Parts: sequence; structure tokens; C-alpha cells
Amino acid sequence: MNNLITINGQRAVISFDPDINLFRGEFVGLASGGADFYAADVDGLRREGEISLRAYLDMCQEDGVPPFRSFSGKFNVRLPPALHAACAAAAKSSGKSLNQWVSEALADAAA
Repeated sequence: MNNLITINGQRAVISFDPDINLFRGEFVGLASGGADFYAADVDGLRREGEISLRAYLDMCQEDGVPPFRSFSGKFNVRLPPALHAACAAAAKSSGKSLNQWVSEALADAAA
């Protein structure tokens, strides 16, 4: 199940809060603070998300801070040794480096 929504080019994770009977959206990749929003339906989420994102961007501009995190393209992943070996074998059998194989698998999963 995909629980992401894109609002004005920015992704937000959507969850349901049963305590208040509303859907909650939270933008990902923001540099500081958060910009969350709530609504009872998808149209409301989009409207509230646009308002929340605009307020966040305005605040960042006023404070002179970058709004979004920068990513280096590098991160460490810890795997069980057997999974590491299986991934290395799968990469080798497809004629790819482990890095290329993992990168493609992650791109497919994130799409």
C-alpha cells in the first residue's frame, strides 16, 4: 500500500489518526521542523497540505534557512550476513556491482 502523496512537488507520508478520526500528512525531506496537516479526505489533505507547505516555506524564507535537506547519495545499510551474501550473488549473476544492483532495487521500490 502506498501511503505517499505529492503536493506541489513535495512528498508527504499519509497515516490515519484514529484518536481524532482524521488522516495526517507529514512532509518528508524538510531541513528543519515539520509541516504536518490533517483532513478527513484526500481533497482536504491536498488543500491543507498546500497551506502547511506554504507556511513552512514562508517561515524558512523569513528565517533565512534552507527549506529542504540535502542528501549526499551515500548511506550505510546493515544486513544479516546471509542477506548480504544473497544480494552479492544476485548482483554478480546480473552482471552488476552490488552498489548498482542495490541502487536499482531501491529505485524500483521507491517508484
